[in-house]
Order: sequence, then C-alpha cells, then structure tokens
Amino acid sequence: MIGRRGLSGGAVVEFDPRLTFETFVVGPANRLASAAARRAAESPGASYNPLFLYSASGLGKSHILNAIAHHAVRTSASRVVEYETLEGYLDHLAEALEAGGGGAALDRYAQAEILLLDDVQFLTGQAQAQEMLLRMLDTLTGRGAQVVLASDRPPAEINGLDARLLSRFSGGLIVDIGLPDYETRVAIMRRKVEERRARLAEGVAEALARFPFQNVRELQGALNRLLAIQELEERLVRVADLGAVLGPQFAVDVDRGEGGGDASRVGAQTDEAANVEPEWRVAFVRVIETVESAGYSADRLRRPLEDRWNEPADWQEILKAFRRDLDRLREIRAQLQDLPAPWPSDADVILRDPDLLDEAERLLGLAVERSRSFPDIPSGPKLDESGTRFPALARRAAERAMTSEVPEYNPLFVHASDPVRTREFLEACGRTYRALDPKARVGLLSVPEFSEEFIAALSAGVAGAWRERWWSVDLLLLHEAEALGRTERAQEEFFHLFEALKRRGSRIFVAADRPASTLEGIDDRLRSRFQGGLVLDLGMEPGARAGGGSGDWPASPRHLPAVQGRGKQDPAAPAPTPTATGPATPESRSVLDPSADLERDPALGAPVTTPVAGAEEPPAWTPPPDRVVWRWPRIEDRIVEDAS
Repeated sequence: MIGRRGLSGGAVVEFDPRLTFETFVVGPANRLASAAARRAAESPGASYNPLFLYSASGLGKSHILNAIAHHAVRTSASRVVEYETLEGYLDHLAEALEAGGGGAALDRYAQAEILLLDDVQFLTGQAQAQEMLLRMLDTLTGRGAQVVLASDRPPAEINGLDARLLSRFSGGLIVDIGLPDYETRVAIMRRKVEERRARLAEGVAEALARFPFQNVRELQGALNRLLAIQELEERLVRVADLGAVLGPQFAVDVDRGEGGGDASRVGAQTDEAANVEPEWRVAFVRVIETVESAGYSADRLRRPLEDRWNEPADWQEILKAFRRDLDRLREIRAQLQDLPAPWPSDADVILRDPDLLDEAERLLGLAVERSRSFPDIPSGPKLDESGTRFPALARRAAERAMTSEVPEYNPLFVHASDPVRTREFLEACGRTYRALDPKARVGLLSVPEFSEEFIAALSAGVAGAWRERWWSVDLLLLHEAEALGRTERAQEEFFHLFEALKRRGSRIFVAADRPASTLEGIDDRLRSRFQGGLVLDLGMEPGARAGGGSGDWPASPRHLPAVQGRGKQDPAAPAPTPTATGPATPESRSVLDPSADLERDPALGAPVTTPVAGAEEPPAWTPPPDRVVWRWPRIEDRIVEDAS
C-alpha cells in the first residue's frame, strides 16, 4: 500500500506513476544516491538505515522518494509505505496534540515498513517535532523498518538540530546529489521528450544542455516551454531559433556552435559544440564518479564544475591534493579500526569527507590517547613475596583494599622518607593486583609524570580523551604526592580524577615522603580525602622500637574522626589512656584502647592485646599523633565536636 497523508490528515492519494527508477536518469552526480535508494526499496532496513539524501532544490530528491515507494510495492504488494513532507508531518502532529492524542498521532507512521520524509531541513526551531521524530525513528529502526529522509542540506548544516537526531542520521548513510553534467542533461531532455511522445530537431537537446542551468527543474522548464511552442505552432524549433523562442540567453551561433554573450566562453563552448568536454572536466568527473561510488564525498571537486566556462588554475594539483587527502582519510580509518578502544559510529561522516581531514586527524588523536596503555610495572615480588620488606599492617591493609568488593581503606595513603621504599611498595601492590585480575587497568606514575602527561594532553588538544583514559583505571598507584603542592592545574585535575575513581569503585593508593597531615601547598579538600582513608607509615623497619617504648609499632594505625577533634564522652566513662602493649613481634599491633574487652581489630582482624596481670609495666611513652588510634566503646563517643 502506498500513501501520502494530506496536510489536514485527509485521504490517501496515489503517487505520480511517472516518477520511477526507470524514468530516473542516472549520472555521476546521482549514481550513489540511486543505488542506495534501490537497495533501501528492495531490502528495507537491511543496509542503510536511515538513508539521508540531500541536494539543492530541483535535483531529483522527490523523484527518488517516489521511485522508492513504487519499487518497494512492486517487490512486495502488501508492503506499507508512508510518504510525508515535514510540513505535513508537523500539521498532523499539531492537530493530534490539540485533540489530546499526541502519542497516538504517530501510530500511522509507526506501522509503516518504509517511511519517506521530505524537506527535513524545516526541523529548524521545532524542538517538540524533533523529539517526536526521534521517538518515531527509534521505533521504526528498532523493528527493522526503513527510513529515508530528504533535505536541501546535510544534517550538520540544519540549524538547531538535536544532537541525538544528528547521531541517528549519521549512523546510516548520507548521500548528496550534485548537479548533472552535460551528458546527463542531454539524456534527461531526451527522456522527457520520449515521455511526452514528442521530438526535437537535431542538436536542440545538446544546445540546451550547454546552458548552465542551476538544477534539473530549470532545464525541464525550458524544455516544456520549447515543446509548448512546437505544439502551438505545429513546427520543430531549430537550433538557430532558440534565441527567438526562449530568449537571447539561449541564442546559439550555428556556424561556430556557441551561445551569444561573453567572448571569454568561446573556447569552452566550441569544445561543447563538438560534444567534447574540456580535459579538466573529464578528469574531475572521472574522479568524482570513482570516489562517490566508494561512499566518499567529492564536494571539493564538484564546486569547480559549477562554473563550466572557467578552467581552474592548477587543476592537476587540485586533483593530486584531493587524492592525498583521500588516501590519508583511508589510513586514518584503518588506524581507528586497529585500535582497541571503540570510536563513535557517527564519526563515519567525518571519515567519508576529505574536506574534514582536520577533524579526522583530531578524532584519531583522541582515539589513540584513549587507547594508550599505562606504563608497565617492573617485574619483582608481590606483597606476599616481599617478606619483611614492608610492615605487616601495610601488607594486610593493601591486600584487604584490593580483595574486598567494597574496599574499606580507600584511599590507602602510605608515607616514608625514602621514596624508593614507597615506590617499591606501590609496585608490589600493582603486581599483586595484576595477579588477582590480569585484565585490570593499573596505573602507576609519579605526580611529576602526571603533571607532564596533562600538559602534553593540553598541548595536543586531547585533554578530554586523556581524562577518559585515567578515569578508567581499576587501581591508581600515585607516588611523590608531596609534589602536588608545587602544581596548580594538575592538582585540580588529580582531585577530579580522585572523585571519578571513587564513584566508580576503583582503588586508590597514594605515597608521599611525609604524612598527609603535613603535606604543603595542597587543597584542604584533597588533604581531607587522603586522611579519610587509611594512613600508614612505611618508614619503620619491622621490630623497631617506637618512641623508646617496649612495644613494636610496625605502622601507624588508622586515623579515626575522634582523633581530628574533641570527642564527646559520657562524663561517667573513664577517660581513655594511651598505652602500648604486646610482644615485640612483626605481627603484633600497638592499640590505644580504653575498652579491655575488645578481642580483635574489627578493621583488619588483627589480635588486640590487653595488659596481663602481674606483667612488668612498659616504660611510659607518648606516640606521635599520626600513630594513634582511639577505640571508643560507644558510637556516640566518636562524634566529632567542633573545636570552635
């Protein structure tokens, strides 16, 4: 069934039976559009969906839409084909909305197997219509129906077009229809004369074809006028009579075979009178035909063809430059296809137009940056193979952070005055995590390296892709964090990276040469986030005595909120007293805990030792604040009171 809805939602009318593929004259300027349209009519939804055709007015868009409808129904008589101009679509939509049936208004279109929509350029400024069209396109393409759209300009030049619609249009095939060349214009006139069952005097079709019409509609108008005069006067109009019949601009010098007017056109018109195109035009047409048949745009070469009479300066160089750009475009496409990271499907429009080579280069740069691998972690021992190189608490905390589905200690902040020690610890963590998940994305770098990478990305114009790459890591290992205080923009970038990784559940391990509380020049937001995780000291050798006490302090415990301010306590509760007890072994942990009945560290599962009756009291000592953890029996005692 073929139909068109009237502007007021009226009855279905038949299409013009003369507008078929058989009556459509195919030339280099429309060959790709014709082939794609035939494919869409024969196998709806199978190849190019949606198919977007664009050209200046009068170059055959409506003819192709009609031809698709006729051919589709001829192939399958039960096939439902709907054609509508955008103006009719908007009127129908407005009527339906006024009647309170906006959703049902699209039912007729939604049932179509092929939808043909003309004059899409009028979507400009129609936000509601664009939203409705977007929903309809998703419905139709989702169930395999074919959509063909026509416009007088490409999608990217339709002002105010919704980015989602532009993406849908670009996801199919976009084809332009150019001006027909001389031979095609002659063939069009001969076809029109046959359809009218008329005839022309010898050389008339060729003479008319030499005139630079703006489109086929103007050519057909001149032909109609000529045929009307022949019918009225019952005679054939000769070439010499064209000026008197159609106007002086059509006058032809029979002896020289040229039109009247500008003497500079004599050489070109003499060639055309002998049905011989200038060499440059023949070369341009040949390249255009080859390029467009391969699915690429040749607009750069079509523009010089619009001026028939003036040969472009250095036209051979124009062709060479075009071929170079086309070859580079193909190289970029091949490089993109070899990259592991996906690139947007709507980029296909860019990769088919040599005039957009700069955009294609930028697209490649972004894709390369997204796909760039992270630096390899040097070979060496994992955490469980490092022996006593690192404190036991640090090893257990790191392993817990990497194996827990929701890491308790995130970020894990470690510090030591020896930068080699902190880097080796992070490297061991990276190797351990890679062993747990070989496909994990692990990023190990220093703050100076992070800053240099960011500057390079800014210089190359790929900062967005650089961020996307770093925001995808599963484990971030950053050392030399003390250098953040010497940066400005890089520190801000790291803060946003930190937040992004926290949101996606990635692990963050940070190392510095001093505790987080003493880092200089960093933003308080970043400092608080470091301190909000687990802060450990890697500088203490296993078995070393801390502060002159008898207990071993292999690493600093977690800073709980009560340490940062004054905790609210029950007046009846005894004040917590810092003590350090336990055997001096690497596996023990000194705990300052006012409650004697806690048996295990709930965070790490490590035993919590308590004083033994009769045991010799250890010498009194005062640990530094960054090595203290307070354990409060009641949750209300952990509430932080504002010191001010």
